[in-house]
Amino acid sequence: MLRNRFAILLALLSWLNIFAMAQTVASQAYTPIAARCPAGFNLVRMAGTPGNQTLSSSEASYVQNRKANVLPQAWKTYLSNVLSTNPFLPDYVSRILSGASSEIPTLGIATSGGGYRAAIFGAGVLNALDARNSSSDAAGTGGLLQAATYLSGLSGGSWFITSLTQANFPTMQELIFGPASPTVSNSSWGGWNADYDIITPSTNSVTDTQYYTNLADELLGKYDAGYVVTFADYWGRMLARHFANGTFSSNIFNESYTHGAGILWSAVANTTSFASYSIPFPIVTADLQAPGQNSSEIIAEDYIPLTNPIIEFNVFETGSFDPQLSAFVPTKYLGTTNNSICVTNYDQSAFIAGSSSELFNEANFTDTLNSEFGPILALMADLMPEPQVEYDVASWPNPFYGVAPDTFIDSTQTNLNMVDGGEDGEVIPLQPLLVKARGVDVIFAIDATDDVNNFADGSSLIATQNRTSLYPSTYSFPPVPTSMGEYTAQNLTTRPTFFGCKTTSLNTSTPLLIYLANGGPPDGEAPVTNTSTTQTSYSSSEIQAMLSQTFVITTQGYPENGAMRDPDWPSCLACAVVDRARERAGVARSGICSTCMDRYCWDGDTLTTAAS
Repeated sequence: MLRNRFAILLALLSWLNIFAMAQTVASQAYTPIAARCPAGFNLVRMAGTPGNQTLSSSEASYVQNRKANVLPQAWKTYLSNVLSTNPFLPDYVSRILSGASSEIPTLGIATSGGGYRAAIFGAGVLNALDARNSSSDAAGTGGLLQAATYLSGLSGGSWFITSLTQANFPTMQELIFGPASPTVSNSSWGGWNADYDIITPSTNSVTDTQYYTNLADELLGKYDAGYVVTFADYWGRMLARHFANGTFSSNIFNESYTHGAGILWSAVANTTSFASYSIPFPIVTADLQAPGQNSSEIIAEDYIPLTNPIIEFNVFETGSFDPQLSAFVPTKYLGTTNNSICVTNYDQSAFIAGSSSELFNEANFTDTLNSEFGPILALMADLMPEPQVEYDVASWPNPFYGVAPDTFIDSTQTNLNMVDGGEDGEVIPLQPLLVKARGVDVIFAIDATDDVNNFADGSSLIATQNRTSLYPSTYSFPPVPTSMGEYTAQNLTTRPTFFGCKTTSLNTSTPLLIYLANGGPPDGEAPVTNTSTTQTSYSSSEIQAMLSQTFVITTQGYPENGAMRDPDWPSCLACAVVDRARERAGVARSGICSTCMDRYCWDGDTLTTAAS
């Protein structure tokens, strides 16, 4: 059906050109703006050398204020929910979670890529950790979301994280399905509109054809202003109808609305939830594709070398802590390349989500005739001719031109070409949470990749272990099995698993990893969460079924002896969350925490020699 729609589009290109002339309100809102930089402006901040890296003053201030003013009560609320399940926790757990801000853990949550499947699974897990959900509170897991310091996402996970934060952190039900009584406006939230396909939203070919040209028209302002436009821009405008403010089922085809254009990632700082330090600090990642990259460091069946810098977009800064760059620029001024003329309005939230999920380089997009999206590329080439431009990447003006010329692979490139954040094999965005300057104690890693039958099987953890071994002075990662077969043999993806439980004087700064994978359905249930990454529309009933099954996966723990859930799971989760803080306090594990860590920790043993 997709090919048929695009065939119709190709046949109607000449007709479309007549109408794709005047800029729409969305085109105007999507166009970058150039003006003189503020007095004393300095574009690039060098982040330091390995072992001595620094955060931006804005991030450090946000985290400090959140830890001082919000997290102490958030941890107490979480502790109350754990205690409501009648556990016999060691005193140190309650002491740490109800203590001063200097004693509480620093928790990061990472939600993986995997298209809509990952977005839904990630939202389902966070729904089970959300203190606003009474069922989560009763399960003893509610409140962990509110107690997190950091929240990272890539690809499908970035759809989830960007939509959640720019919409002012609504409940997961409201995020996905929209408010019960919405106010239709450019700045209000309308839900994911998941029943409308991202690529072919209508069952009417004429409607879809007009939709395709409207999307192209929305890019004209950026093109006319002299900026490179690629399919990632077009993809981002598609995603904006689902993951940015301003689109509702009643206006999805109405071009008098901006449909997320002008909704900026840096503007998340202006939302009431962020301004009050009420939400975890959000981070989105993408991979850098570079000329001359080291192909010997590409994992089999992946596309980007492990040695290429990982780019992170946070609300305040964009750049990389990887030692070959270790530099950042203000996210608000992305598009800027010098200290004189500053560009704003480039950091469109949906374009960042589109950059993080830019998989189209995998489809040999440069071969327009053989591409499934060829007619759209032909339309773009006709309206916005760029004969030397590579369409199958997200193109960003390079603010790091001339920076670190001896180590940064793109130091001499005019533009940075970004692709899906999981194309190096690291489909869980763990790297930002391993930055030592952030001091993360424990990471809750959500894995919704599609290793086997659209279920996760550990490949992303293996890739992160391999990559961090290349930069031992910059990152520290706990040991994990080195083959996917090992995850299967030990059922490490069908139950929560803790990694990094054994520490020594050499790895005390290594976070403990709580790994929760979409690795299979709960016992007795048919699987509903292993949908294809290429599925780009979902009915409400499909989503609700996935959310319900994900809730069980998140709250069941590791049941034994035919039980449906582990009654000690809330206690075991709390024990893992405080384990690094416990160690800092010089307290030995005891009571149920000793039992829990024995049951849930990977002990380092291997049962198979299956290749990764």
